[in-house]
Parts: sequence; structure tokens; C-alpha cells
Amino acid sequence: MGGDEGGDERHEGAGSEVKYSAVLIAGPTASGKSALAVTLAQRFGGVVVNADSMQVYRDLSIITARPTLAEMGEVPHRLYGHIDGAVNHSAAAYAAEVTTLLQELTGQGALPVLVGGTGLYFKALTEGLSEIPPVPEEVRTAFRAWAAERETGALHAELAGKDPGMAARLRPSDRLRVMRALEVLQATGRSLASFQGARRPGPLAGRELLKLFLAPERELVRARIDERLDAMMAQGALAEVAALRERRLDPLLPVMRAHGVPGLIAYLDGGLSLDEAVVRGKADTRAYAKRQMTWFRHQMEGWTAAAPEAALGVALAACRAPNAD
Repeated sequence: MGGDEGGDERHEGAGSEVKYSAVLIAGPTASGKSALAVTLAQRFGGVVVNADSMQVYRDLSIITARPTLAEMGEVPHRLYGHIDGAVNHSAAAYAAEVTTLLQELTGQGALPVLVGGTGLYFKALTEGLSEIPPVPEEVRTAFRAWAAERETGALHAELAGKDPGMAARLRPSDRLRVMRALEVLQATGRSLASFQGARRPGPLAGRELLKLFLAPERELVRARIDERLDAMMAQGALAEVAALRERRLDPLLPVMRAHGVPGLIAYLDGGLSLDEAVVRGKADTRAYAKRQMTWFRHQMEGWTAAAPEAALGVALAACRAPNAD
């Protein structure tokens, strides 16, 4: 992972040779990714590295299904719960963290096992990111004050008038991305689309990678999502969200939009019953899982899809591990 020969590195663990520089495990939420990552890390002397954009936040452990301290004690875990919720942690910042971490793990001879459901994180690592200049804070503050007084449809119409090509790429209801396009246009005078063609290489570009996508049956995912949110509520998710609410953070921050959070905050504000908040959280998470499946099928080439129950066998066979079925 360091130097020009990174793609040819071998990792030794549990007496087995692994022919990959890293293992990448993606898939929809509640598909069993984390358990597979731990098993492979144990098998090959690896380190589990987070690739989920919500599990980076310190404020939320329960409602983001972050591994517990006991689970993280089984094998080393990195990049979990290390970012304050007041920070808008970007894919670029994540890629920079992984770049540094890969150098560290190379020195240790440890196999990185990157696991999560954030497609953009994996793209940042394998394909790189566009060179978009940072938006000055004064521009961002003024723009967000202006945008706060306007409905999402009006913002999309504004974008369509100024940058019709970019507007055509975005759903009129996708407030965050519409705002991002307008913000970049205002700060740079250029369309966001003009930056998206030029990319700097990602830290895993050109390396030999095992890329697995867990593809469970849709009904199984739906059932697991519902069961998991019920379990989260029993484990204290409401108290966790209440503590986050007390911070009075910008509602556009990623941590404030984690699945389940908006509904529970609406309950705490008196806008929904608790049952309604839980139903909303389940529906939002199911919709997100569907988008994750679509994203990886259309955006991420070169990944091996496997049913969760077969994924371990696929991974072991690919790694040429002994005793693989």
C-alpha cells in the first residue's frame, strides 16, 4: 500500500497468504457486512476499517449500528466514532484519513478490511475524487441563510435557471445536493459538473483488491431493518438522539440526517408520536437500503456480488485460503 509495488503486496495472517492489498466489503444496511469483516480480519491478521459515513460520528453509536466496544475488542477497528457531530466530514477528508492509515497498516503487515455502505467513500478510495475548491466559510454562511428561507423546489428552480445541465442531474427533492450545486456555483462561478470530470487518484487506485458486495434478498433486508431499529430503541437510541438534539447543531449537518434521527427529533419536538417516529425511521432506512443496492449495481464496476450466507466462502476462495469450501 505504500510505494509503486502496493498492488503486489501479500499479507500473512493465521498462516495464510492473501494476494490482495485490501479487502472491501459493501452492501445495504443490515446485510451482515460487519460480521463478515470481523471474520476475515481474524482469519488473515487484518484490521477492520470503517467505510460508513455515519459511523464516523462520536455522537451516534446506537442508531448508526456502530460496532460495540466488545465487538471492536475482537479485532482492531479503525475510523469509528472519531469525528464530532458538529463537523461536516467529507469523502475527501475520509480518503485522506485512509491514505495515512494505509501507510501505518503497511508498516504493521496488517490487511485492511474496509467495510461499510457508503458508496461515495469506496469511490473516493478506488477511483478518486473531483478537485472541487473549498467554499469559503463566509460564502457558505450567507448562502445557507438565504437558502433557509426557500423551499427545496424553489432552490432547484434557481439552479435550473443558472445551471440547467447540473439541475437535470439532481432530483428536485434532493435539497442537500441542490444546495451543494448552488453553493459551488456561487463560490467559483463554475458548474459543479465542470469539476466532476477531473479526479485525483484514490489511495487504493491501481491496487489488487478483493471487492465484495453483499446482496441479500430485499424482503430479508426489510425485516432486518425493522428488527434492528426496534432493538436500537430498546438499547437507548432515543436518549442518544435527545443528547444530540440538545447540541442545537445545524440541521443540514450529516449527523442530523442519520436514519432514524429526524423522526426521533420530531417526536422530541412534539411533532410525531413515538410510534410514528419509529415507523418513519424504518421507512427511511428501507428506502436508503434500496438506494444502496441501486448505487452499487450501476456505479461500482468490478465488484463481486454474493448472498450474505455465501460471502465468506466466496472471500476465502478468492484469497486462496486453506480449507476454504
